[in-house]
Amino acid sequence: MNGIINVLKPPGMTSSDVVVYLRRSLNIKKAGHTGTLDPDAAGVLPVCLGKATKIADYIQQGRKTYICELRLGMATDTSDLAGQVIYTSSDIPGIDGIIAALYSFRGEIEQVPPIHSAVKIGGKQLYRYARQGIPVDIPTRKVEIYDIDLISYKAPDKILFRVECSKGTYIRSLCRDLGELLGCGGVMSFLLREKTGSFSITDSYTLGEILEAALSNTLEKKLISVEEALAQAIPSIVVKRECLEKLRNGNRVRADNIVQNSGAGPGEESMVYSGDILVGIGYQYKENNHGYVRIKTLLL
Repeated sequence: MNGIINVLKPPGMTSSDVVVYLRRSLNIKKAGHTGTLDPDAAGVLPVCLGKATKIADYIQQGRKTYICELRLGMATDTSDLAGQVIYTSSDIPGIDGIIAALYSFRGEIEQVPPIHSAVKIGGKQLYRYARQGIPVDIPTRKVEIYDIDLISYKAPDKILFRVECSKGTYIRSLCRDLGELLGCGGVMSFLLREKTGSFSITDSYTLGEILEAALSNTLEKKLISVEEALAQAIPSIVVKRECLEKLRNGNRVRADNIVQNSGAGPGEESMVYSGDILVGIGYQYKENNHGYVRIKTLLL
């Protein structure tokens, strides 16, 4: 079984829990998710099965869209309701101040990931440092907030907003930083991922629906092929059919064998076809004034 299943992750399970459940339920050896969701969060979690695990890094690069509830007037050590309260305040600004603060995060921003997260420092996840009470300097990272909009406001302390952001953005950190900017503290109290790359919640399946499809031998119809998923993420190159064996065996081929290019530039990772056969993910490069195509990830 090879392909990507668009899972609607329920709250209460880690992303790894979902993968383990699918491995056992579908009796498959290879499976992996394409971007962690917090245990209490719900929403889109594409899971790669079989050979599709080779493309997990490529299909998680796209923009993400979330619906988030922010509770103001408190801060916790995890920046959500699961953590220990470290600060409270009743001095919460009005809606005009909240909206101004919310919109000020549009664009490229510097963000510090939560200490309770899977980000690695020195080869070790941050949450492990946190559990052991070991202080650690967490470097900032640049992320981009493409859009952020207020959905609703429940006075005095709850706002619901939608955010479209780049890969690597932590919504818990966004809530924490919003609370700090407003001077009253803030935590994430609800999170739903609506979209990641080309995968949308409207096309996702619950674990129950996936298991039911597996039992009725209709799961293949719900899988997104490797080719379809990659087509949404990277360009493609087509070389002559006679280049297949060279590419399959790890050899480069001359760039004058290219018969079609959908816009891939030099060095840009692209789907590489030999005729109508998808060989793998590769790239073009120059050496000694000659152009070449080489496969980086074989998909045959």
